[in-house]
Amino acid sequence: MELALYHPEFGYYARAGQRSGRAGDFFTSVDVGVVFGELLSVQLAEMLRLLESSDFRLETSDLVEAGAGNGRLSADILRALKRDHADRYASLRLHLVEASAAARAAQRDVLGDVADRLVSSRADLPESFEGVLIANELLDAMPVHQVAMTEGGLKETYINSQGSSLNGPLSTPRLAEYLVRGGIRLEPGWRAEINLNAIDWIGDAARRLRRGFMILIDYGHEARELYSASHATGTLTTFSGHRSGDGPRHGEMASVPDWLRQPGEQDITSHVDWTSVRAAAEAEGLQTIAFLDQTYFVLGLLPSLHNPQSSVRGLKTLLMPGGLGSVMKVLILGKGVGTPPLAGTSFKVRAT
Repeated sequence: MELALYHPEFGYYARAGQRSGRAGDFFTSVDVGVVFGELLSVQLAEMLRLLESSDFRLETSDLVEAGAGNGRLSADILRALKRDHADRYASLRLHLVEASAAARAAQRDVLGDVADRLVSSRADLPESFEGVLIANELLDAMPVHQVAMTEGGLKETYINSQGSSLNGPLSTPRLAEYLVRGGIRLEPGWRAEINLNAIDWIGDAARRLRRGFMILIDYGHEARELYSASHATGTLTTFSGHRSGDGPRHGEMASVPDWLRQPGEQDITSHVDWTSVRAAAEAEGLQTIAFLDQTYFVLGLLPSLHNPQSSVRGLKTLLMPGGLGSVMKVLILGKGVGTPPLAGTSFKVRAT
C-alpha cells in the first residue's frame, strides 16, 4: 500500500499534484469551494486569539497543514483570514507538510497572493511549532496492516510474488498489542485493518507541538463499531473515477482484491479508528476538546461566517446527513490550552 500510494516515481499520490475534485478520483470537503476554508478560518482565528491572550502571549503563531497537497485548503483559509482578521494573518507562519514532490512544487502558485505566509514546505512535520495543526483526510490515506482472525489465531495479510494475498504470521507484535489495548475482539473469519502509522504520526505530532491545537478531519468510527460484525470484512477499499472498489473488472479473477489491481493508478484507503488515535494523542499529553460530526462543527462556525449566502450550495454539501456532514468526523485536541469552549463546538458535540 505504501509503494502503491507513495513510491516517488510510480506512487498514486507522487505522480500528481491533485487527485480530488471533478476531474479526480474522489471528492473532499475542499472540493466544494472556498467555504470549507472560510469556516476553518473562523475556528483558526478563535484559537489564535486564545493563544495570544494567554499568559504566554505569542507574537507569531504557526499554522501547520499536514497532508496539504498543493495547498488549496491553506490558501482558502489564509485568504479568509487576511480579509477578516488581518492582524492575525500578519503574525501567522504557514508550514505545508506533503509527501508528494509534485504537489509541493505547485504550492506557491496555488497560494498566490497569500504565499508570503509560507515559511516551509516539506515532507515531514516541523521540528517544533506553536499554534494550530490541521489535517483533512490525512489518516485514512496512511498505509495499514490488514489482519484476519482464523481458527489458528490472528494472522496478517501478505502479498506473494504472483500478486495474490495470503495469511501469515504477524510482522510485528504491535498488531496484537493494538487489539488488546483497545479491548478489541475479532471473531474467526473477520478481517480488519490496523493503522499503526496513524498512531505513530499523532504521537510524533503531539511531541512536536509545544502549545496549541490540532484539528483532525476524516472518516472513520470508534473502535467498538469499526471492529464489529458490521465491518467484518474490513474497510480497505479503492477509489478511481469517483467509484469505490466494486469487484473484478473484465478478464480479472474474482479472487483478486480491489486494492491489488492497477497499483499506482487508484487511491487506496481505510476507515480511521478514532478511539486509538485519541488514546495515542492523550498518551503524549494532548487533551481531547471535542469529537463530533462535521455537520455540527460547521453549524457551530456558520454564524461567524462572512457572507454565508454566497456559499449556500457548498454549505449544503458539507452539512448533508449521510454525506460529508455525518461521514466526516472532527477531532479537536489541545496542548497547554485547557479545554476552552470553541465556536466549532457551540452547536452540538455529537458523533453519530
